[in-house]
Amino acid sequence: MRFPRRSGILLHPTSLPGPYGLGDLGSEAYRFADFLVSAGQSYWQMLPLSPTGYGDSPYQGLSAFAGNPMLISPEMLVAAGYLADGDLAGAPAFPVDRVEYGPAIRYRTTLLERAFANFRASAPDDQRTAFARFCAEEAFWLDDFALFMALKRTHDLRPWHEWEPELATRNADALARHQESLAEEIESQKYRQWQFFQQWRGLKRYANERGIRVIGDIPIFVSRDCTDVWANPRLFHLDKNLQSTVVSGVPPDYFSATGQLWGHPLYRWDRMAQDGYAWWIARFCAVFQQADVVRIDHFRGFYNYWEVPAGEETAVNGRWVYGPGASLFQAVTAALGEVSIIAEDLGDFDQDSRTSLDCLLSLFGYPGMKVLQFAFAAGPKSPFLPHNFTRDCVVYTGTHDNDTTVGWYQGTSAAAERDYARKYLGTSGADIAWDLIRLAWSSVAHTAITTVQDLLCLGREARMNTPSTSGPPNWCWRLQPGALTDQIAARLLELTAIYGRRPNH
Repeated sequence: MRFPRRSGILLHPTSLPGPYGLGDLGSEAYRFADFLVSAGQSYWQMLPLSPTGYGDSPYQGLSAFAGNPMLISPEMLVAAGYLADGDLAGAPAFPVDRVEYGPAIRYRTTLLERAFANFRASAPDDQRTAFARFCAEEAFWLDDFALFMALKRTHDLRPWHEWEPELATRNADALARHQESLAEEIESQKYRQWQFFQQWRGLKRYANERGIRVIGDIPIFVSRDCTDVWANPRLFHLDKNLQSTVVSGVPPDYFSATGQLWGHPLYRWDRMAQDGYAWWIARFCAVFQQADVVRIDHFRGFYNYWEVPAGEETAVNGRWVYGPGASLFQAVTAALGEVSIIAEDLGDFDQDSRTSLDCLLSLFGYPGMKVLQFAFAAGPKSPFLPHNFTRDCVVYTGTHDNDTTVGWYQGTSAAAERDYARKYLGTSGADIAWDLIRLAWSSVAHTAITTVQDLLCLGREARMNTPSTSGPPNWCWRLQPGALTDQIAARLLELTAIYGRRPNH
Protein backbone atom coordinates (compact mmCIF):
# COMPACT_ATOMS: atom_id res chain seq x y z
CA MET A 1 0.00 0.00 0.00
CA ARG A 2 1.56 3.28 -1.10
CA PHE A 3 -0.34 5.38 1.42
CA PRO A 4 -1.20 3.72 4.75
CA ARG A 5 -2.98 5.81 7.38
CA ARG A 6 -0.21 8.14 8.56
CA SER A 7 0.62 11.76 9.39
CA GLY A 8 3.52 14.18 9.29
CA ILE A 9 4.85 17.70 9.47
CA LEU A 10 5.85 20.26 6.86
CA LEU A 11 9.11 22.10 7.58
CA HIS A 12 11.65 23.28 5.03
CA PRO A 13 15.30 22.87 6.10
CA THR A 14 16.03 26.60 5.72
CA SER A 15 13.60 27.16 8.62
CA LEU A 16 15.60 25.05 11.05
CA PRO A 17 17.56 26.80 13.83
CA GLY A 18 21.32 27.17 13.67
CA PRO A 19 24.11 29.72 13.98
CA TYR A 20 25.06 30.19 10.31
CA GLY A 21 22.26 32.31 8.85
CA LEU A 22 19.81 29.67 7.68
CA GLY A 23 18.82 26.12 8.52
CA ASP A 24 20.80 23.28 6.96
CA LEU A 25 21.29 19.51 6.91
CA GLY A 26 23.29 19.39 10.14
CA SER A 27 22.52 18.61 13.76
CA GLU A 28 19.23 20.52 13.96
CA ALA A 29 17.88 18.51 11.01
CA TYR A 30 18.70 15.29 12.84
CA ARG A 31 17.12 16.72 15.98
CA PHE A 32 13.93 17.48 14.06
CA ALA A 33 13.86 13.91 12.73
CA ASP A 34 14.09 12.74 16.36
CA PHE A 35 11.18 15.04 17.25
CA LEU A 36 9.08 13.44 14.51
CA VAL A 37 9.81 10.02 15.98
CA SER A 38 8.90 11.13 19.51
CA ALA A 39 5.64 12.63 18.20
CA GLY A 40 4.69 9.39 16.42
CA GLN A 41 4.92 10.89 12.94
CA SER A 42 5.69 9.13 9.68
CA TYR A 43 6.48 11.97 7.26
CA TRP A 44 8.78 14.95 7.00
CA GLN A 45 7.55 17.10 4.13
CA MET A 46 9.86 19.68 2.55
CA LEU A 47 9.80 22.23 -0.24
CA PRO A 48 12.05 21.79 -3.30
CA LEU A 49 15.73 21.33 -2.40
CA SER A 50 17.09 22.91 -5.58
CA PRO A 51 19.51 25.86 -5.59
CA THR A 52 17.49 29.06 -5.49
CA GLY A 53 17.63 32.03 -7.81
CA TYR A 54 15.18 34.90 -8.08
CA GLY A 55 13.65 35.96 -4.76
CA ASP A 56 15.27 33.03 -2.93
CA SER A 57 12.19 30.97 -3.76
CA PRO A 58 12.63 27.19 -3.81
CA TYR A 59 10.10 27.26 -6.65
CA GLN A 60 12.47 29.35 -8.81
CA GLY A 61 15.38 26.94 -8.88
CA LEU A 62 18.54 27.11 -10.97
CA SER A 63 18.31 23.39 -11.78
CA ALA A 64 15.72 20.63 -11.69
CA PHE A 65 18.41 18.14 -10.59
CA ALA A 66 20.94 19.94 -8.38
CA GLY A 67 20.77 20.43 -4.62
CA ASN A 68 21.01 23.74 -2.82
CA PRO A 69 24.62 24.08 -1.55
CA MET A 70 23.45 26.67 1.00
CA LEU A 71 21.91 23.73 2.89
CA ILE A 72 25.33 22.12 3.40
CA SER A 73 26.13 22.06 7.11
CA PRO A 74 29.38 23.88 7.97
CA GLU A 75 29.68 21.81 11.15
CA MET A 76 29.53 18.61 9.14
CA LEU A 77 32.24 19.94 6.82
CA VAL A 78 34.38 20.31 9.95
CA ALA A 79 33.49 16.80 11.11
CA ALA A 80 34.46 15.41 7.69
CA GLY A 81 37.80 17.22 7.76
CA TYR A 82 37.09 19.71 4.96
CA LEU A 83 37.15 22.67 7.36
CA ALA A 84 39.00 23.28 10.62
CA ASP A 85 37.27 24.25 13.86
CA GLY A 86 38.76 27.71 13.58
CA ASP A 87 37.12 28.27 10.20
CA LEU A 88 33.75 28.68 11.94
CA ALA A 89 35.05 31.06 14.59
CA GLY A 90 33.91 34.64 14.26
CA ALA A 91 30.76 33.87 12.27
CA PRO A 92 28.53 36.94 11.84
CA ALA A 93 25.72 37.43 14.36
CA PHE A 94 22.87 36.35 12.10
CA PRO A 95 19.24 36.87 13.17
CA VAL A 96 17.74 33.82 14.86
CA ASP A 97 14.12 34.52 13.88
CA ARG A 98 14.51 34.97 10.14
CA VAL A 99 16.81 34.29 7.20
CA GLU A 100 18.66 37.22 5.67
CA TYR A 101 19.65 35.48 2.48
CA GLY A 102 22.24 37.90 1.13
CA PRO A 103 24.59 37.85 4.15
CA ALA A 104 23.99 34.15 4.82
CA ILE A 105 24.78 33.18 1.21
CA ARG A 106 27.94 35.27 1.16
CA TYR A 107 29.20 33.74 4.40
CA ARG A 108 28.39 30.17 3.44
CA THR A 109 29.90 30.61 -0.02
CA THR A 110 33.18 31.65 1.60
CA LEU A 111 33.14 28.50 3.73
CA LEU A 112 32.42 26.30 0.72
CA GLU A 113 35.26 27.86 -1.24
CA ARG A 114 37.62 27.22 1.68
CA ALA A 115 36.43 23.62 2.01
CA PHE A 116 37.02 23.03 -1.69
CA ALA A 117 40.51 24.54 -1.52
CA ASN A 118 41.34 22.21 1.37
CA PHE A 119 39.95 19.25 -0.56
CA ARG A 120 42.08 20.03 -3.61
CA ALA A 121 45.17 20.51 -1.49
CA SER A 122 45.03 17.56 0.86
CA ALA A 123 42.13 15.17 0.32
CA PRO A 124 43.10 11.50 0.77
CA ASP A 125 42.76 9.11 -2.13
CA ASP A 126 39.49 7.56 -0.93
CA GLN A 127 37.77 10.96 -0.90
CA ARG A 128 39.08 11.82 -4.34
CA THR A 129 37.84 8.47 -5.61
CA ALA A 130 34.40 9.02 -4.08
CA PHE A 131 34.21 12.49 -5.64
CA ALA A 132 35.23 11.18 -9.05
CA ARG A 133 32.62 8.42 -8.79
CA PHE A 134 29.89 10.95 -7.95
CA CYS A 135 30.88 13.15 -10.90
CA ALA A 136 30.74 10.20 -13.26
CA GLU A 137 27.42 8.88 -11.98
CA GLU A 138 25.71 12.28 -12.12
CA ALA A 139 27.41 13.58 -15.27
CA PHE A 140 24.18 13.67 -17.28
CA TRP A 141 23.05 16.78 -15.35
CA LEU A 142 26.11 17.75 -13.32
CA ASP A 143 28.36 18.70 -16.24
CA ASP A 144 25.88 21.22 -17.63
CA PHE A 145 24.99 22.54 -14.19
CA ALA A 146 28.58 23.11 -13.07
CA LEU A 147 29.44 24.92 -16.30
CA PHE A 148 26.23 26.96 -16.06
CA MET A 149 27.03 28.08 -12.51
CA ALA A 150 30.65 28.86 -13.38
CA LEU A 151 29.49 31.00 -16.29
CA LYS A 152 26.96 32.79 -14.08
CA ARG A 153 29.72 33.74 -11.65
CA THR A 154 31.82 35.20 -14.48
CA HIS A 155 28.75 37.18 -15.62
CA ASP A 156 27.95 38.70 -12.20
CA LEU A 157 25.06 36.20 -11.80
CA ARG A 158 23.17 37.64 -14.77
CA PRO A 159 20.66 35.24 -16.40
CA TRP A 160 22.00 33.10 -19.20
CA HIS A 161 19.90 34.79 -21.90
CA GLU A 162 21.87 37.99 -21.23
CA TRP A 163 25.25 36.33 -21.88
CA GLU A 164 27.19 36.66 -25.13
CA PRO A 165 25.26 35.02 -27.99
CA GLU A 166 27.89 32.30 -28.42
CA LEU A 167 27.35 31.20 -24.79
CA ALA A 168 23.60 31.69 -24.72
CA THR A 169 23.28 29.52 -27.82
CA ARG A 170 25.84 26.99 -26.52
CA ASN A 171 28.29 27.26 -29.39
CA ALA A 172 30.46 24.17 -29.03
CA ASP A 173 33.79 25.96 -29.51
CA ALA A 174 32.85 28.68 -27.01
CA LEU A 175 31.77 26.13 -24.43
CA ALA A 176 35.00 24.17 -24.86
CA ARG A 177 37.10 27.30 -24.32
CA HIS A 178 35.23 28.20 -21.15
CA GLN A 179 35.33 24.65 -19.82
CA GLU A 180 39.10 24.90 -20.00
CA SER A 181 39.45 28.42 -18.59
CA LEU A 182 36.91 27.83 -15.82
CA ALA A 183 38.02 24.31 -14.95
CA GLU A 184 38.71 25.07 -11.28
CA GLU A 185 35.38 26.86 -10.74
CA ILE A 186 33.54 24.03 -12.52
CA GLU A 187 35.19 21.50 -10.22
CA SER A 188 34.24 23.67 -7.22
CA GLN A 189 30.61 23.59 -8.28
CA LYS A 190 30.74 19.81 -8.61
CA TYR A 191 32.35 19.55 -5.18
CA ARG A 192 29.44 21.48 -3.65
CA GLN A 193 26.95 19.12 -5.22
CA TRP A 194 28.92 16.14 -3.94
CA GLN A 195 28.86 17.55 -0.43
CA PHE A 196 25.15 18.38 -0.62
CA PHE A 197 24.19 14.91 -1.71
CA GLN A 198 26.48 13.22 0.80
CA GLN A 199 24.88 15.18 3.62
CA TRP A 200 21.37 14.81 2.24
CA ARG A 201 21.63 11.04 1.78
CA GLY A 202 22.98 10.70 5.31
CA LEU A 203 20.04 12.65 6.75
CA LYS A 204 17.49 10.75 4.69
CA ARG A 205 19.02 7.44 5.71
CA TYR A 206 18.86 8.48 9.37
CA ALA A 207 15.18 9.43 9.02
CA ASN A 208 14.26 6.28 7.08
CA GLU A 209 15.94 4.03 9.63
CA ARG A 210 13.65 5.56 12.26
CA GLY A 211 10.47 5.11 10.26
CA ILE A 212 10.30 8.63 8.83
CA ARG A 213 9.62 8.94 5.12
CA VAL A 214 10.56 12.13 3.28
CA ILE A 215 8.00 13.92 1.11
CA GLY A 216 9.84 15.91 -1.55
CA ASP A 217 8.46 18.48 -3.96
CA ILE A 218 8.64 18.96 -7.73
CA PRO A 219 7.59 22.32 -9.15
CA ILE A 220 5.85 21.48 -12.42
CA PHE A 221 7.65 24.32 -14.19
CA VAL A 222 11.28 25.44 -14.17
CA SER A 223 12.70 28.94 -14.00
CA ARG A 224 13.75 30.54 -17.25
CA ASP A 225 17.18 31.24 -15.75
CA CYS A 226 18.07 27.64 -15.06
CA THR A 227 20.41 25.03 -16.43
CA ASP A 228 17.60 22.99 -17.92
CA VAL A 229 16.29 25.70 -20.25
CA TRP A 230 19.80 26.78 -21.24
CA ALA A 231 20.85 23.20 -21.98
CA ASN A 232 17.58 22.07 -23.63
CA PRO A 233 16.02 25.12 -25.36
CA ARG A 234 14.20 22.98 -27.92
CA LEU A 235 12.04 21.54 -25.13
CA PHE A 236 10.55 24.97 -24.34
CA HIS A 237 8.49 27.61 -26.13
CA LEU A 238 11.33 29.95 -27.10
CA ASP A 239 11.76 31.99 -30.28
CA LYS A 240 14.88 32.12 -32.45
CA ASN A 241 16.36 34.71 -30.09
CA LEU A 242 15.75 32.38 -27.12
CA GLN A 243 13.02 34.64 -25.75
CA SER A 244 9.89 33.05 -24.24
CA THR A 245 6.85 33.28 -26.48
CA VAL A 246 4.41 32.14 -23.79
CA VAL A 247 4.80 31.83 -20.02
CA SER A 248 3.12 30.18 -17.05
CA GLY A 249 0.55 31.49 -14.62
CA VAL A 250 -2.86 30.86 -13.20
CA PRO A 251 -6.05 32.85 -13.76
CA PRO A 252 -7.69 34.96 -11.04
CA ASP A 253 -8.45 32.82 -7.98
CA TYR A 254 -8.57 32.72 -4.18
CA PHE A 255 -5.07 34.15 -3.92
CA SER A 256 -5.16 36.99 -6.47
CA ALA A 257 -7.78 38.98 -8.38
CA THR A 258 -5.44 39.31 -11.39
CA GLY A 259 -4.20 35.75 -11.25
CA GLN A 260 -0.57 34.83 -10.75
CA LEU A 261 1.92 35.57 -13.50
CA TRP A 262 4.64 33.06 -12.70
CA GLY A 263 6.61 33.67 -15.89
CA HIS A 264 8.15 30.21 -16.32
CA PRO A 265 8.85 29.13 -19.92
CA LEU A 266 6.34 26.51 -21.03
CA TYR A 267 7.18 23.05 -22.27
CA ARG A 268 7.02 21.87 -25.86
CA TRP A 269 5.12 18.74 -24.92
CA ASP A 270 5.05 17.58 -28.53
CA ARG A 271 8.84 17.45 -28.62
CA MET A 272 9.08 15.85 -25.18
CA ALA A 273 6.74 13.09 -26.33
CA GLN A 274 9.02 12.31 -29.28
CA ASP A 275 11.74 10.86 -27.03
CA GLY A 276 9.37 9.25 -24.54
CA TYR A 277 9.57 12.16 -22.09
CA ALA A 278 13.22 11.38 -21.39
CA TRP A 279 13.86 14.65 -19.52
CA TRP A 280 10.88 14.04 -17.23
CA ILE A 281 11.85 10.42 -16.64
CA ALA A 282 15.32 11.58 -15.58
CA ARG A 283 13.77 14.22 -13.33
CA PHE A 284 11.51 11.72 -11.59
CA CYS A 285 14.37 9.24 -11.20
CA ALA A 286 16.47 11.94 -9.55
CA VAL A 287 13.80 13.16 -7.15
CA PHE A 288 12.86 9.65 -6.06
CA GLN A 289 16.49 9.13 -5.09
CA GLN A 290 16.11 12.17 -2.82
CA ALA A 291 12.64 11.46 -1.42
CA ASP A 292 10.27 8.59 -0.68
CA VAL A 293 7.10 10.40 -1.71
CA VAL A 294 6.88 13.34 -4.11
CA ARG A 295 4.37 16.16 -4.12
CA ILE A 296 3.97 17.71 -7.57
CA ASP A 297 3.16 21.40 -7.38
CA HIS A 298 0.36 22.55 -9.74
CA PHE A 299 -0.37 19.03 -10.91
CA ARG A 300 -3.38 20.17 -12.91
CA GLY A 301 -0.91 21.61 -15.45
CA PHE A 302 -0.37 18.09 -16.74
CA TYR A 303 -4.04 18.06 -17.74
CA ASN A 304 -4.44 21.71 -18.72
CA TYR A 305 -2.44 24.82 -17.92
CA TRP A 306 -2.83 28.57 -18.19
CA GLU A 307 -0.74 29.96 -21.05
CA VAL A 308 -0.03 33.70 -20.99
CA PRO A 309 1.55 35.57 -23.93
CA ALA A 310 5.03 36.79 -23.02
CA GLY A 311 5.06 40.47 -22.16
CA GLU A 312 1.71 40.55 -20.34
CA GLU A 313 1.81 42.38 -17.00
CA THR A 314 -0.78 40.13 -15.33
CA ALA A 315 -2.11 36.63 -15.91
CA VAL A 316 -5.61 37.80 -16.86
CA ASN A 317 -5.17 37.51 -20.66
CA GLY A 318 -4.29 33.84 -20.85
CA ARG A 319 -5.92 30.68 -22.16
CA TRP A 320 -6.21 27.04 -21.13
CA VAL A 321 -4.05 24.61 -23.11
CA TYR A 322 -4.02 20.83 -22.79
CA GLY A 323 -0.98 19.14 -21.25
CA PRO A 324 0.32 15.61 -21.87
CA GLY A 325 -2.21 13.94 -19.59
CA ALA A 326 -1.94 10.21 -19.03
CA SER A 327 0.79 9.64 -21.63
CA LEU A 328 3.47 11.20 -19.42
CA PHE A 329 2.59 9.13 -16.37
CA GLN A 330 2.30 5.95 -18.40
CA ALA A 331 5.93 6.59 -19.38
CA VAL A 332 6.88 7.32 -15.75
CA THR A 333 5.21 4.11 -14.56
CA ALA A 334 6.88 2.08 -17.29
CA ALA A 335 10.29 3.44 -16.28
CA LEU A 336 9.99 3.55 -12.48
CA GLY A 337 7.08 1.28 -11.59
CA GLU A 338 4.40 2.45 -9.19
CA VAL A 339 5.63 5.55 -7.36
CA SER A 340 4.16 7.55 -4.48
CA ILE A 341 3.02 10.90 -5.84
CA ILE A 342 0.85 13.53 -4.15
CA ALA A 343 -0.92 15.76 -6.66
CA GLU A 344 -1.35 19.40 -5.67
CA ASP A 345 -4.72 19.87 -7.35
CA LEU A 346 -5.90 23.14 -5.79
CA GLY A 347 -7.40 26.14 -7.57
CA ASP A 348 -10.57 27.05 -9.42
CA PHE A 349 -11.88 24.49 -11.92
CA ASP A 350 -14.69 24.32 -14.41
CA GLN A 351 -16.58 21.07 -14.09
CA ASP A 352 -15.02 19.40 -17.15
CA SER A 353 -11.48 20.14 -16.00
CA ARG A 354 -12.19 18.96 -12.46
CA THR A 355 -13.74 15.72 -13.67
CA SER A 356 -10.93 15.06 -16.15
CA LEU A 357 -8.22 15.75 -13.58
CA ASP A 358 -9.94 13.47 -11.07
CA CYS A 359 -9.97 10.71 -13.68
CA LEU A 360 -6.23 11.21 -14.25
CA LEU A 361 -5.54 10.97 -10.51
CA SER A 362 -7.72 7.90 -10.17
CA LEU A 363 -6.07 6.18 -13.13
CA PHE A 364 -2.65 6.31 -11.46
CA GLY A 365 -3.70 6.25 -7.80
CA TYR A 366 -2.33 9.70 -6.99
CA PRO A 367 -4.08 11.41 -4.06
CA GLY A 368 -5.07 15.06 -4.30
CA MET A 369 -4.91 17.67 -1.56
CA LYS A 370 -7.46 19.10 0.87
CA VAL A 371 -6.65 22.30 2.79
CA LEU A 372 -8.77 22.92 5.87
CA GLN A 373 -8.32 26.67 5.74
CA PHE A 374 -10.35 26.56 2.51
CA ALA A 375 -13.15 24.50 4.07
CA PHE A 376 -15.42 27.03 5.75
CA ALA A 377 -16.36 29.53 3.03
CA ALA A 378 -18.78 27.49 0.91
CA GLY A 379 -21.15 25.74 3.30
CA PRO A 380 -21.63 22.02 3.90
CA LYS A 381 -20.95 21.01 0.27
CA SER A 382 -17.39 22.34 0.32
CA PRO A 383 -14.99 19.65 -0.95
CA PHE A 384 -12.53 20.73 1.74
CA LEU A 385 -14.81 19.76 4.62
CA PRO A 386 -13.85 16.36 6.04
CA HIS A 387 -17.35 14.90 5.83
CA ASN A 388 -16.96 15.14 2.03
CA PHE A 389 -13.54 13.44 1.88
CA THR A 390 -12.75 10.05 0.48
CA ARG A 391 -9.79 8.13 1.88
CA ASP A 392 -7.63 8.83 -1.13
CA CYS A 393 -6.45 12.33 -0.28
CA VAL A 394 -3.89 14.24 1.77
CA VAL A 395 -5.32 16.77 4.19
CA TYR A 396 -3.38 19.81 5.36
CA THR A 397 -4.23 22.37 8.00
CA GLY A 398 -2.48 24.81 5.65
CA THR A 399 0.43 24.81 3.22
CA HIS A 400 3.47 27.02 2.67
CA ASP A 401 1.27 29.29 0.51
CA ASN A 402 -1.34 29.78 3.24
CA ASP A 403 -1.26 32.01 6.25
CA THR A 404 -0.69 30.14 9.48
CA THR A 405 -3.93 28.81 10.93
CA VAL A 406 -3.86 31.40 13.72
CA GLY A 407 -3.11 34.12 11.18
CA TRP A 408 -5.96 32.87 8.99
CA TYR A 409 -8.38 32.84 11.90
CA GLN A 410 -7.37 36.23 13.23
CA GLY A 411 -7.24 38.16 9.99
CA THR A 412 -7.10 36.39 6.62
CA SER A 413 -10.53 34.76 6.94
CA ALA A 414 -13.94 36.41 6.78
CA ALA A 415 -16.23 36.63 9.81
CA ALA A 416 -18.67 34.16 8.24
CA GLU A 417 -15.87 31.60 7.76
CA ARG A 418 -14.82 31.89 11.38
CA ASP A 419 -18.39 31.52 12.56
CA TYR A 420 -18.95 28.41 10.44
CA ALA A 421 -15.61 26.98 11.56
CA ARG A 422 -16.56 27.33 15.24
CA LYS A 423 -19.90 25.66 14.62
CA TYR A 424 -18.38 22.87 12.56
CA LEU A 425 -15.63 22.22 15.09
CA GLY A 426 -17.84 22.65 18.13
CA THR A 427 -15.21 24.85 19.75
CA SER A 428 -14.72 28.49 20.71
CA GLY A 429 -11.77 28.92 18.35
CA ALA A 430 -9.46 29.77 21.25
CA ASP A 431 -7.11 26.94 20.21
CA ILE A 432 -7.86 27.07 16.50
CA ALA A 433 -4.55 25.66 15.23
CA TRP A 434 -4.88 22.48 17.28
CA ASP A 435 -8.60 22.34 16.48
CA LEU A 436 -7.67 22.01 12.80
CA ILE A 437 -4.88 19.55 13.56
CA ARG A 438 -7.40 17.37 15.37
CA LEU A 439 -9.85 17.74 12.48
CA ALA A 440 -7.19 16.69 9.97
CA TRP A 441 -5.96 13.76 12.06
CA SER A 442 -9.53 12.50 12.70
CA SER A 443 -10.54 12.65 9.03
CA VAL A 444 -10.70 9.62 6.73
CA ALA A 445 -7.87 11.04 4.56
CA HIS A 446 -5.07 8.47 4.49
CA THR A 447 -2.46 11.18 5.10
CA ALA A 448 -2.65 14.23 7.37
CA ILE A 449 -0.02 16.98 7.39
CA THR A 450 0.36 20.10 9.51
CA THR A 451 3.02 22.77 9.65
CA VAL A 452 5.44 23.47 12.46
CA GLN A 453 3.93 26.96 12.64
CA ASP A 454 0.54 25.44 13.44
CA LEU A 455 2.01 23.09 16.04
CA LEU A 456 3.37 26.21 17.76
CA CYS A 457 0.14 28.24 17.31
CA LEU A 458 2.06 31.04 15.60
CA GLY A 459 0.43 34.02 13.92
CA ARG A 460 0.82 35.59 10.51
CA GLU A 461 4.36 36.79 11.32
CA ALA A 462 5.38 33.16 10.81
CA ARG A 463 3.84 32.81 7.34
CA MET A 464 6.25 31.13 4.91
CA ASN A 465 5.04 32.63 1.61
CA THR A 466 2.41 34.94 0.19
CA PRO A 467 1.65 34.07 -3.46
CA SER A 468 2.06 36.82 -6.07
CA THR A 469 4.69 38.56 -3.95
CA SER A 470 8.47 38.14 -3.91
CA GLY A 471 11.33 38.87 -1.59
CA PRO A 472 11.31 39.11 2.22
CA PRO A 473 9.53 38.02 4.34
CA ASN A 474 8.77 35.14 1.95
CA TRP A 475 10.83 32.00 2.71
CA CYS A 476 12.51 33.76 5.66
CA TRP A 477 10.74 32.28 8.70
CA ARG A 478 12.86 30.27 11.15
CA LEU A 479 12.04 27.96 14.02
CA GLN A 480 13.35 29.11 17.38
CA PRO A 481 15.80 26.80 19.19
CA GLY A 482 14.01 24.57 21.68
CA ALA A 483 10.52 25.61 20.53
CA LEU A 484 9.45 22.03 19.77
CA THR A 485 9.14 20.73 23.31
CA ASP A 486 8.48 17.30 24.73
CA GLN A 487 5.00 18.52 25.68
CA ILE A 488 4.16 19.36 22.06
CA ALA A 489 5.50 15.98 20.94
CA ALA A 490 3.38 14.21 23.57
CA ARG A 491 0.25 16.11 22.57
CA LEU A 492 0.69 15.26 18.90
CA LEU A 493 1.57 11.66 19.74
CA GLU A 494 -1.68 11.30 21.65
CA LEU A 495 -3.77 12.60 18.73
CA THR A 496 -1.85 10.37 16.33
CA ALA A 497 -2.56 7.31 18.45
CA ILE A 498 -6.22 8.20 19.06
CA TYR A 499 -6.93 8.51 15.35
CA GLY A 500 -4.99 5.47 14.22
CA ARG A 501 -2.14 7.22 12.40
CA ARG A 502 0.71 5.84 14.47
CA PRO A 503 2.76 3.03 12.87
CA ASN A 504 2.48 -0.38 14.53
CA HIS A 505 -0.50 0.71 16.63
